[in-house]
Amino acid sequence: MVDSPAPPLVAGDAGSERHLIDRAKAGEPAACDALARRCRRGAYLLALQMLGNRDDAMDVTQDAMLRFFSTLNSFDAARRVQPWLFTIVRNQVRDLWRQRQRRPADAVGESDVLVGQLVAPQPSPEADLHRQELRRRIWRALATLTADKREIIVLRDYHDLSYSDIAEVLGIPVGTVMSRLHGARRRLRARIEEEGGRHA
Repeated sequence: MVDSPAPPLVAGDAGSERHLIDRAKAGEPAACDALARRCRRGAYLLALQMLGNRDDAMDVTQDAMLRFFSTLNSFDAARRVQPWLFTIVRNQVRDLWRQRQRRPADAVGESDVLVGQLVAPQPSPEADLHRQELRRRIWRALATLTADKREIIVLRDYHDLSYSDIAEVLGIPVGTVMSRLHGARRRLRARIEEEGGRHA
């Protein structure tokens, strides 16, 4: 799912992104393949961050990518791909929760396994044991948050989406994004302190 990485699309790639979308819409196989490789990793990591389970994350990513390409012709190329794709992933995650009648907070697991991928996909060589433990504490604390708090922190702090992009993904006003993110970060800090106290 996450091999053969192509450079991810970022805000500065708007022209390149539109060109790639246009080529993919025209049915050019190389463009479809490039678009899939550039989008798949971010979609997978978001699903993994929300679900906490690799198999479920892969299933959700596959379904999201299929929907992504099946609706490509209706996509407005003036928009950015990432918020659109993340909206699809988020909907697929919530569909899975509903199917299993499981509360979002119960879906998170494998926290120690996820730490490296969630916080540092490519850890720097100089990362020491203290830093690794801090990352574990952050993820364990993040995993205890409700889905709405966890997803807004993940979108902003791990995927670096703008407030407007987050508003698009979550379907809420920008002002609500800012207030919800502030509250989520405050709650996360409290949970990290609690986590540190338990492991002191």
